[in-house]
Amino acid sequence: MNLSYRIGRVIFRAIFATYFRYRVLGAERVPLMGGVILASNHASFIDPPLVGCGVPRGINFLARESLFRFPLMGALLRSWNVVPVDRDGGGAKGLKTILDRLLAGNGIVLFPEGTRTKDGQLQPARSGIGLTVIKSKAPVVPVRVFGAFEAFGRHSKFPRPYRVAVKYGQPMHFEALRAEAKTCDKARMKEIYQQVADDIMAAIAKLEPKAD
Repeated sequence: MNLSYRIGRVIFRAIFATYFRYRVLGAERVPLMGGVILASNHASFIDPPLVGCGVPRGINFLARESLFRFPLMGALLRSWNVVPVDRDGGGAKGLKTILDRLLAGNGIVLFPEGTRTKDGQLQPARSGIGLTVIKSKAPVVPVRVFGAFEAFGRHSKFPRPYRVAVKYGQPMHFEALRAEAKTCDKARMKEIYQQVADDIMAAIAKLEPKAD
């Protein structure tokens, strides 16, 4: 973590702790070293810092390229390990950026659903995260954010002081499917991508807002 990241982390954690009565569960399950994907449900704009602030290591985030048009904003975001990508990070450039960060031993937050929920319920996973997982060698830690939709859902104009919690699950490994993907045909490859995405989403759904 650079100085800017550390300062931002302290500020966000203080806001989360006081305004949202933030709770963190299972953070010890996140590897402290090496590439790792934190795969979280997506309920609110505050999800990325909620997920990132819960672990004692620097984490990378994705954001739309348009946010980097302003020099000062762009510099601040980059100092917080925010990576500029196209709208959903699903293009070739976005994928390469994500894989490069993972290969360099960084953690990164990804959202299998692709977009924020409209009703607070979990959405089906898109196959894009499956492609990223298969192309990388990183483990996947399922993460579930609770209360973020009620606190600041997509229809809210201002955050409410609603209690939120973040829970990290056990790391998932996909070596068998990665090995199969090296030799299978394109039709099976697509099935593998979706299978990985569905497995991750199922693991997220099983997480509960209480200590194990």
